[in-house]
Order: sequence, then structure tokens, then C-alpha cells
Amino acid sequence: MARINALRSLKSGDVMCILLLLLGWSWLSYWSWMQPQATKVKIYQDGKVFAQLDLLAARTLNVRGPLGETVIEVAQGKARIVSDPSPRQYCVKAGWLQQAGQSAICLPNRTSIELIGKQPRAYDSLSY
Repeated sequence: MARINALRSLKSGDVMCILLLLLGWSWLSYWSWMQPQATKVKIYQDGKVFAQLDLLAARTLNVRGPLGETVIEVAQGKARIVSDPSPRQYCVKAGWLQQAGQSAICLPNRTSIELIGKQPRAYDSLSY
């Protein structure tokens, strides 16, 4: 009963604000999830490009860092860090990356991967 009274007390401006918020939320959600598909993965070791691989070619790559080897897997348009000697394993927990601009960084071992698409980005989190 209280909910019905609350809905009846809404004014036309309230309804318009709610509709605009819902429209803005749905547009922002769509825009956030529809990022461009990645085509290549750049692998960095100690701040330098170690390799650049096509995401469509399945491959496993071992990258040597100061703590040991980082294992990177590329398969079916996705890339991930399988294992790393870093203590917290944040880069491994990032899982499969598949959209352009995504990255996984293993700071203690100075290794990172970044997915890039057909169109170069003006900026990204690695260059910030």
C-alpha cells in the first residue's frame, strides 16, 4: 500500500528524471561493454617490447624476468598469463583478456601484456 502511494506522489519531473537516468545508464553500459576486439598482443619485458603476436595463432611463450619465467598463452583471440613467479599473482588472476586496451602486469617480474586492436588508442593505462 505504501509503495502505491509513493508511486502516485511522483510528479512529471520526477518521472522524466528517472527515465533520463535509466536511458543514460543503459547507454553507458552498452558503450562500456562494446569495446573494440583485440587483434594482437604486445608482450613487454622490463619496459621494452619483447614480442608482438597475432591473437588468432595459438601459442605459449616463456618470458624470462628477474624472478624467473612468466608463461603467456595466446589462443582463440584471447591472451592470458598462465603462471608467474610473483608472490601475489595479480596478473595470473586477471584471466583471459580479449578486448583492445586490456592489460595484465606482473610488476615484481617486470613483465606485462597488452591487447591492441586495429585502431591505435590515443592513450592507455600503461602510458599514463
